[in-house]
Amino acid sequence: MSISKESELIGMKKISEVVATTLKLMRAYAKVGMTTKELDDYGAGILKSYGAKSAPYETYGFPGYSCISVNHEAAHGIPSKKKILKEGDLINIDVSAELDGFWSDNGGSFVLGKDIYHHQKLVDASKNILRKAIENIKGGVKIADIGHLIENEAKQSGFKVLKNLAGHGVGRNLHEAPEDILNYRVKTNKERFKKNTTVAVETFISTQSNFAVELDDGWTLVGNKGGYVAQHEHTILITDQSPIILTQANEIWN
Repeated sequence: MSISKESELIGMKKISEVVATTLKLMRAYAKVGMTTKELDDYGAGILKSYGAKSAPYETYGFPGYSCISVNHEAAHGIPSKKKILKEGDLINIDVSAELDGFWSDNGGSFVLGKDIYHHQKLVDASKNILRKAIENIKGGVKIADIGHLIENEAKQSGFKVLKNLAGHGVGRNLHEAPEDILNYRVKTNKERFKKNTTVAVETFISTQSNFAVELDDGWTLVGNKGGYVAQHEHTILITDQSPIILTQANEIWN
């Protein structure tokens, strides 16, 4: 959305703080032996305490309040009583919500406990690439150039990107224009980031796959060639200098 008055900025800061805090607390709450349903219920309670509504639950009828993807799941993992977290799991939590008519989105991947399956390199690459991408975003920069940066950084780290998942505008709705802040460059895309707009920028860094495919449950996405995916996401306000990271409180870069 385009921020044109102080009340809009306050609204975006407020909901961004909520989703960021929820993500941070959920990540800290995750323990070996816990089900993803337990973790989701915990996050739902935090959102409710702020008066916020889960975006996937409210908007799409998603069967959970946050998306919790484990190991080979790339995104949109459904919280389940049958899915038990284990030592060394690669976990992604994506939290988006609405409060007072404003929407914000953030997410992050992490290794639970000891890195016995060596996922940390992938997680670190995703985090570092998101940081570099955001550092290069300001009003007037081509969206395609940021996609090019993300893909190049992934290649230099020995990884790939998922080409059919993307960041997006956010604010008055969960998904707004620009609808596709892709992780690679589309040369024909001349669209530029606009000053004073809010967008969710996210990385989808992969060990083997180039595309995400949907499972029979109608939600869960996995890589088309298998492997693992790490995702990190911030909602930001674009300026003519460095962006303001509205979801900074999630501490995904710590």
